[in-house]
Amino acid sequence: MKLLEEVQLKPVESLKGKDLLTLLDYTSEEVQALVKLATQLKIVTKQGKCPRLLEGKTLGMIFEKSSTRTRVSFEVGMQQLGGYGMYMNARDMQIGRGEPVPDTGRVLSGYLDGIMIRANSHAMVEELAQYATVPVINGLTDLDHPCQALADLETIAENKGELKGLKIAYVGDGNNVAHALIIAAAHVGMHVAVATPIGYECDATILEQAQQIALANGGSVFATHDPIEAVKNADAIYADVWTSMGQEEETEQRLKDFKDYQINDELVAHAKPDYMFLHCLPAHREEEVATSVIDGPNSYIFEQAENRMHAQKAVLISLLA
Repeated sequence: MKLLEEVQLKPVESLKGKDLLTLLDYTSEEVQALVKLATQLKIVTKQGKCPRLLEGKTLGMIFEKSSTRTRVSFEVGMQQLGGYGMYMNARDMQIGRGEPVPDTGRVLSGYLDGIMIRANSHAMVEELAQYATVPVINGLTDLDHPCQALADLETIAENKGELKGLKIAYVGDGNNVAHALIIAAAHVGMHVAVATPIGYECDATILEQAQQIALANGGSVFATHDPIEAVKNADAIYADVWTSMGQEEETEQRLKDFKDYQINDELVAHAKPDYMFLHCLPAHREEEVATSVIDGPNSYIFEQAENRMHAQKAVLISLLA
């Protein structure tokens, strides 16, 4: 019961009323507090004692892209907290027929207590947040995926304990998931190694910003084109699909460009024996990851997927409660 009381008393107060567009906008202390709160919320939820801190609150959930984990985790998370998650397909809204984003933001702010959006354009989400008067949460854009990264940190912390000083290797496309991961890991003082093929590197500005955050927290961020170099002595290895939604026409070329970046038994042999394998899902077995790895004893992908809900609950009560 003591833990429940602590959770009720400790949303991250400095985040109240703020947006979550990228973890670059948050301090390291705020990111660390969210990860801790997410872990506490998971414990009390398993005990059947999830605090209903969002009674009477409604979260509008706008989807431009298909979703399994984002929709279900936010919707169930709101329900567990006593609130309501309202699904809105962008194609069925006026925004999908050309209504200006500022108008949509203003209108929805009159109905809702918060907006979660899974969108194609990060710039559009930034514009929505500019004109909305309620918190806007990035459920995924082409540039960033902060809620996923919080769940990633929660999963590692639960199984490794202290995050500071651990090494995580990301192997694959320098995409939104990679950006979110390096930013989040930098905030907690981890050592991040990112291996991408030539031409698929992470955004240079984000990489530089993450390096500065890591330096301030005793960590580091390193980019390479060599997956073995990235994975060497890693405590965790992370993969994402080689071809994301909207890139289907690039599939054939990407399969060629990424062929040496598969997470397989040969590659993970360079990591620590107790390494954790992580993947944001959905996964393509025998493309970015070998079946023997993703379904092996070092894989934590389903715990990681569940933790999306608990990490997002930490965000929701901090921003909306």
